[in-house]
Amino acid sequence: MTYGKEPVVEMQGITKRFLDVVANKNIDFSLFPGEICALLGENGAGKTTLMNILFGYYSCDEGKIFIKGEEVSLSSPRDAIKRGVGMIHQHFTLVPSQTVLENVIIGAEPGRWLLIDKKSAREKLIRLQKKFGLLIDPDAEVWTLSVGERQKVEILKALYRNVDILIMDEPTAVLALAEIVELFKTLKALASENRSIIFISHKLHEVMEISDRIVVLRNGEVVAERKTGETNVKELANLMVGRELLERIEKKEITPGERVLSVDDLTVLSDRGLEAVKKVSFSLHKYEILGMAGVSGNGQKELAEVLFGIREKSGGKIFIKGKELKDGNPHESIKRGIARIPEDRIDTGLLMDLSVEENLILEVHSTPAFQQRGLFNFQNIHNFSETKIREYNIKTDNRDAPTKTLSGGNLQKVILARELAGEPIVLIACQPTRGLDVGAMEYIHARLLEQRDRGCGILLISEDLDEIFLLSDRIIVIYEGRIIGEADIHQATREQIGLWMSGVEEK
Repeated sequence: MTYGKEPVVEMQGITKRFLDVVANKNIDFSLFPGEICALLGENGAGKTTLMNILFGYYSCDEGKIFIKGEEVSLSSPRDAIKRGVGMIHQHFTLVPSQTVLENVIIGAEPGRWLLIDKKSAREKLIRLQKKFGLLIDPDAEVWTLSVGERQKVEILKALYRNVDILIMDEPTAVLALAEIVELFKTLKALASENRSIIFISHKLHEVMEISDRIVVLRNGEVVAERKTGETNVKELANLMVGRELLERIEKKEITPGERVLSVDDLTVLSDRGLEAVKKVSFSLHKYEILGMAGVSGNGQKELAEVLFGIREKSGGKIFIKGKELKDGNPHESIKRGIARIPEDRIDTGLLMDLSVEENLILEVHSTPAFQQRGLFNFQNIHNFSETKIREYNIKTDNRDAPTKTLSGGNLQKVILARELAGEPIVLIACQPTRGLDVGAMEYIHARLLEQRDRGCGILLISEDLDEIFLLSDRIIVIYEGRIIGEADIHQATREQIGLWMSGVEEK
């Protein structure tokens, strides 16, 4: 990559307002041929808004955009794609009822839908899958896929269009170590062909590994620009949040207590009727965080849903403090002291059109503290919601604000406040910091450790090995629905965990 070349993208003085909120303020941003440029910033810093302007989702209120030297007016993503700009979104833009193949080719193939050569399209898709290591059944309907598998479809969707300016928003969030290595090889190969990539990520070590240059946004403005070789992770983290972050969160050494969760020979079917979890057995103790590592789509989603009672098992038993848990009954799971942070806070964690207050009381609104003889005690509800908003520092206009107006980090805080209010015995935390910035991650991690120190047993299901190693007392790895390995945190190595995640068992 040579900075002496003319930029392929130049955004000058970009300003974007949403009512009274200024999302982007007079931003200048350039991207050069063959460059991998990382875009960093906290949730709400303006990164996605800026890229949505480049991809034609939004129009800017002020400023100019040049692509390959030509000033452009982008009124839709189709305009951007025609100019070679593709974007992989953090939040999916897929049609759940359609297959993987149909989602990939929607809008990409000319002609009427019934006349499209699906055989050729399938062959092209399969070639891409093999090339990039993103293997997934082309005939699977998207609604049956896990979050991680849907993310892979989004990546394939962009690659299918053969773009030469690629915007990637958190592309590695659902990949295993080996897959990340392969993806990075691919990105570097694309850059060597003079293609250009904007890489948005909260994983600073990845940014340091893959990027040539880094641009940092804070509060809608560019606050720093660095060549990657001239900065470090600590400086970038501090630039993102505008303050000194803890280099490593404090984790006390605590001896695990009594067994609070036992899973014996658990078998669970997926939505497609296949065995997603296969005779899995493990235990979780008081004062313990058990990290479950694994690539998305290996049974984690189905396991978490069974434990919380929103999916029925097909075999095996689950015990809470020695007493068997009733099958397929979320009310029973909550009553027995199980709480859950779901992997998708928007689709399955919150009702986005309801208020913050309504979401905070979603699981307890019928309890005597809030309802008697069919009548709500609104004073108690208001006191509860205002206390939780204050305790968890949820940034919202007021308790009645629609939940959909909150940032990702604040959405996760609403879920935490709701789930931890009853001081659960067992907490199932699925991808608790996916898509969050370093400041929000630090907050969530501190809260999880606080619960562990209180005596809660936490099953931490995460594809982020940094998170697994930072928080866990013990690690198990799930692969193709089976527990393939287990290690105490003091004996575990990234290499061994990575091998297990790739399906390599010890001999």
